[in-house]
Amino acid sequence: MHKANLNLLPTLKVLLDTRNLSRAAELLHLSQPSISKQLAQLRSEFNDELLVREGQRWLLTPRAETLARELADSLGALERLYAAPGFAPARCKRVFRLASSDYVAQYILPDICAELARQAPLATLEYVLWDKRQLPNLWESDLDMVSTITNEVPELIRGLHQGEDGLVVLMGRHHPLAGKTIDLPEYLDWPHLQVSGGGDKDSPVERVLAPRGLARRWFARVPFFQAAVEVLCRTDCLMTTPAHIAWQLSQQHGLTYGFLPFATRPQQYYLMWHQRHHQDPAHRWFRELAYPFLRDHLQRTARESRTGL
Repeated sequence: MHKANLNLLPTLKVLLDTRNLSRAAELLHLSQPSISKQLAQLRSEFNDELLVREGQRWLLTPRAETLARELADSLGALERLYAAPGFAPARCKRVFRLASSDYVAQYILPDICAELARQAPLATLEYVLWDKRQLPNLWESDLDMVSTITNEVPELIRGLHQGEDGLVVLMGRHHPLAGKTIDLPEYLDWPHLQVSGGGDKDSPVERVLAPRGLARRWFARVPFFQAAVEVLCRTDCLMTTPAHIAWQLSQQHGLTYGFLPFATRPQQYYLMWHQRHHQDPAHRWFRELAYPFLRDHLQRTARESRTGL
């Protein structure tokens, strides 16, 4: 058939299925003269009678019988092409790739993994430490999602807001400033510790200090929170960190935390992914699985942290 007449294929299929012009007109919501006109066009295109009248019934020509088989396969393939892809977690063998901090890996990821194993035992999860510099190039990454701090979700990036938190100063319970109201000179006098992995936890402090020509004295930068805990317990370092993290770490270690001697803007937490993943059924399922764990942990621990201040 010519490309211009592809719109006649549905009529052809109904005619071949029903072998009845009146019934075909009824199913297609067309008049019988219109069906007769389209049959004439089809006969011309295929150079074959297609349907031959015998008494009160119509018979298919051999060419029409062949077309009926081929058309069923072709239209079925087209319907499958347009059908929305399904997703069955129990049969999923996909590798899901998630990035965030080692804090999330320790305190939230196990819950996500347990639910993933329950619903999709054949799937695989790869977790990597997030580098904030990757965000502008998320489109070329093989990551499915990242959970991190950001002031705004970039163009072509989708995001679910998990909540917000503020910064506090964390230290060992043995520290001379423990339990005291800390002023700015004291904050700057003591050495500082930084966790370099994960999201941007320090720029709010820099935006306050830098315009005044002030800076912290760095003792160490470490990639993991667990290493930071050990350093804080054994030295007189201070560490500026989100309040919910400070509360969680202080519950299990000899640490305490207090207010910063200056105000900083609350930090916003998002679960983000590139637009190209947005309508993928497997991706949507995984982000809907992971998001509540990330959101609920942040909001619960942020509330708890306020009771300790």
